[in-house]
Amino acid sequence: MLARSSLLRVTVPIKPIVAPHLSTPITKLPPLPPLRETIDVDPKDAVKFFTDMTRIRRLEVVSDQAYKDKKIRGFCHLYLGQEAICVGMQHAMTNEDCIVTGYRDHGWHLVRGGTPFEVFAEMFGKQGGCSKGKGGSMHFYKVKNNYYGGNGIVGAQVPLGAGLAWSFALRNGVQSPKHVAVTLYGDGAANQGQVFEAYNIAALHKLPCIFICENNHFGMGTSESRAAANPSFHQRCEYIPGVKVDGMNVFQVAEITRYAKEWCLQGNGPIIIEYDTYRYVGHSMSDPDVTYRTKADIKAIRDSRDPILHIKTTILNNKWASEDELAAIEAEIKSDIAKQVADATAAEPSRMSEQVTDILVDQRTYYPTGVRHCQGTKMVTF
Repeated sequence: MLARSSLLRVTVPIKPIVAPHLSTPITKLPPLPPLRETIDVDPKDAVKFFTDMTRIRRLEVVSDQAYKDKKIRGFCHLYLGQEAICVGMQHAMTNEDCIVTGYRDHGWHLVRGGTPFEVFAEMFGKQGGCSKGKGGSMHFYKVKNNYYGGNGIVGAQVPLGAGLAWSFALRNGVQSPKHVAVTLYGDGAANQGQVFEAYNIAALHKLPCIFICENNHFGMGTSESRAAANPSFHQRCEYIPGVKVDGMNVFQVAEITRYAKEWCLQGNGPIIIEYDTYRYVGHSMSDPDVTYRTKADIKAIRDSRDPILHIKTTILNNKWASEDELAAIEAEIKSDIAKQVADATAAEPSRMSEQVTDILVDQRTYYPTGVRHCQGTKMVTF
């Protein structure tokens, strides 16, 4: 390994390919601060970015094959191309912050402390899966790390995220919340009415909620230009500030997550982030992905914007690791994923008795608190 003890943290330019854009709301809020053009990076973190994104990509490639081998039934939505979002965001958050997302959720489970075995076992319908094999690809969950999973109903996770943010406002007050809730949705979900209802209540109560549109430009097989009258998704709410950034640049993602979290924790209420990204495969495994874009379209993005290629090039150019060291990381990940998928294949199937568990809550926790609402404040328990 290279000697890097003296490097500690270095400042590097972010250099996004998609230029950032700020959207200012009409309501009386402080102006959004300017975005930084550089980020302070520990070289070890840069190598971790590479490692985590490479692990997610390998897991998704193997998931693709497992689906074709009929080990995975039902729906399966892959995160290939979008790995920088979950990896960069997690870098700027803690597991005390809440995450809820849609059904493209495998990568998020890994960055929130899950294992490839839990992912594969869940998709294979095994007892050791993260939801005991009952949820499949779309319904992951890791409550101890505040990961409230993937949701199969388009856009349904957005009001859930607002509710998670409300819990922080209730505990610590809207002026000084200690943590944030992040709710992610795609451009295909951005026209859902429940998204705008969640915007409204979050803005009304100044909830520490980061609304994130992962704009991969195709809601299923429909391009954003054919589905949205205003495809600038960060500008879709006139009373919440928004930011559009490059979602395939892990440095940009990490920096804007820090920026958005700081905004929320200062008592300013919610913020919208639009990540410009791209998926390399079809909407789901049942999507042949041949009618609405070409292979040349995908190749052009992979060649110019691939998040793993970007971080790998940055590491090598700065001599934070060598080609051989990164190749060794890739080989280790490939071997580990192969072992964990084999273990998941051989694992115990989900038990029939599990079909009637986890339906009702056995115990409730009560929080006597003062809830501020449009008509004043009153004490409630929940």
